[in-house]
Amino acid sequence: MTYYVPRLYDFLNRLAANNNREWFAAHKNEYDELRSLWLEDLQRLIDLMGQWDTALKRFSAKECAYRIYRDTRFSLDKTPYKIYFSALVSAYGRHADRACYYLQLDIRPDESGLYGGIWHPEAPVLKKLRTAITVNDDEWHEITHDPQLEKYFPGWVGERLKTAPKGWPKDHPMIDILRLKDIGKWCRCDKAFFSDPSWPEIASERFRLLKPLIDFINYSIEEEV
Repeated sequence: MTYYVPRLYDFLNRLAANNNREWFAAHKNEYDELRSLWLEDLQRLIDLMGQWDTALKRFSAKECAYRIYRDTRFSLDKTPYKIYFSALVSAYGRHADRACYYLQLDIRPDESGLYGGIWHPEAPVLKKLRTAITVNDDEWHEITHDPQLEKYFPGWVGERLKTAPKGWPKDHPMIDILRLKDIGKWCRCDKAFFSDPSWPEIASERFRLLKPLIDFINYSIEEEV
């Protein structure tokens, strides 16, 4: 049987060209079938991740997967549907303000891949993380300079300040990290990646490289000052 992911990409491309409720309603059965197959793969991924992080075992694919329906209330873009499938996996649940694992299968190559870290933390949380990173700089360096991590998740992704954050000198030796407003890493994964039926196994092993970083961020947030 032909693997479903190429059909999923075809569906998303057609959705991008016909992003309206009438077209989606006419193709709802196709969407439901593709989402069901995606959830099966996502469940396989979560089960594999649960082998190296037992806190993830209790979550189902449906709990981790995002809906395709866009929230257009505060957006200039009023198209009703996302043109990607995505999911967030975290020991704290999908809505917690903690570091997490995130994946997005997207027809836009620059938007498709695997992510690990914390996105848009509130100011007190970010301040606490900056302090934890500088106080535990040796541990931070060991975690973030792992050769395999740097191979698949190079650099940092997200917003950053143009200058030093308040209270930190501009010439601080870790200023590039301190300027980050999001603390996360991104592994770009294209259509060929997700079209391989073994992508959940590969994604699990790549996410595993991020676990020390995820753990560092979360225990630093929870640590009593």
